[in-house]
Amino acid sequence: MKLYEYQAKQVFKEAHIPIPNSLLIENESELNEALNQISLPCVIKSQVLSGGRGKAGLISFVTTKEKAISEVNRLFNHEIKIKRLLIEQAIDIKQEIYVSITVDPSLATGLLIVSAEGGIDIETLAVTQPDKIIKEPIDLRYGLMPFQASQVAYSLGFSPSITKELIKVFMNLYQVFVSYDAELVEINPLFITQHDTVVAGDGKLMIDDNSMFRQKRFEQLEADYKTEAEFDANQEGIPFIQFDGDIGLMCAGAGLTTTVYDLIHYEGGTVANYLEFGGPNYKKAVKAMEICLKVPSKVILIVTFGTIARADVMAEGIIDAIKRLKPDRPIVTCIRGTNEIEAVKMLREAGLEPLFDTEEAVRKAVALANGGAK
Repeated sequence: MKLYEYQAKQVFKEAHIPIPNSLLIENESELNEALNQISLPCVIKSQVLSGGRGKAGLISFVTTKEKAISEVNRLFNHEIKIKRLLIEQAIDIKQEIYVSITVDPSLATGLLIVSAEGGIDIETLAVTQPDKIIKEPIDLRYGLMPFQASQVAYSLGFSPSITKELIKVFMNLYQVFVSYDAELVEINPLFITQHDTVVAGDGKLMIDDNSMFRQKRFEQLEADYKTEAEFDANQEGIPFIQFDGDIGLMCAGAGLTTTVYDLIHYEGGTVANYLEFGGPNYKKAVKAMEICLKVPSKVILIVTFGTIARADVMAEGIIDAIKRLKPDRPIVTCIRGTNEIEAVKMLREAGLEPLFDTEEAVRKAVALANGGAK
C-alpha cells in the first residue's frame, strides 16, 4: 500500500524528522486560508500515487497569489483527476540528498541507501555513477545500529552539525520502516538548507500489503484509485492491471500471462486488463469476472494451466460466474491442467467451447475483438 506524500510526511513529523510547514486543500476555496498560514513563496504539490510529479508538471513553485490561484485551478482540473493539493513552505535549499530504507530480498536484510546527490535524477545516477550511492546492509535482528548511521553520515563529508542531524534522520527513518512494516521508506530530496538544517522535501512510504491486518491507521478508499475495477481487485487481494485495449485477460501465473500478452499483440490485438486467476485466486471466478466486466473490453479471454489450481474448479467457477453475471461480451476459455477432462465436460454442457491450444484461443479472442464471428 502506497501512502500519499502528505500522509508519509505526517508519519515523518511524528518520528521527529523535520518537514516543511504545509496545509492540505481539497478545493480552490481553501487556498486563501492555506496561503495565510504558509505564506509566499510556496510550492503546490499534487497528491497522487505516481512518481515523476515534477517532470509531469504536477508540482509548481509560485511567488504570487495570482500564480497560486492559476496553478491550483489548473491542477484541480487536470485530466488525471487530482483530489488533493499540498500547499507547502518553500525551502531555501543549499543541497539535496537521497535517503531511503528498503528490503534486500537477495540477502534477507534491510538496506539503507544514501547519496549526496539526491533529487529527480537519482535513477539516472544509479546507472551512470553507482559509486556515488552508499548502500549499508541492516541486520533486521538488531536493526540499524548507531555506528552504521554515523559511518554513512560522516562519509558524506558534511559539517559536524549537519552530520549530527543526518544521523538522527537515518535512525528515525529506520523506526518508521519497522513500525509501519514498510517495503520502502524514502526521502527524496532531503534538503540541506542555507541555515545548515535538514528538512524532508518529499516523502514516500509503502506498507507491505501482508501486514495490513495490523496496520490499521491508513486505508485506501475507492477515490484513491483510477477505476472501480482497480479498487475492487485491491480489496479482494487479486493482482490486477488495467490498460486501454479490447481483450480482458484472466490468466494464471506471470509466465503464462506474459506469453499470452505477447501472443495477443503478435495477432494484432490489444489487452484491456490483466487479472491473476491462478494461485490463491482460482476459486474466485465470480469476483474475478465481475471485476473484468467493469473494464471496457470486447471479449474476455481466460487462459490457465493449473496443477494445484484445479481446472475443474476453475471451470465450475466460470460457469457459475456466467450464470450470475450474464456477461455482455463473449468468453473464450482455454483451461488446462489437473482434472482437465471434468473441466472440458462441464464447459461443453454449459454451452462453452473449451479450447486446448493457447495460440488458437488468442486468435479467436482477437477475431472477436475485431468484430469477427463467434
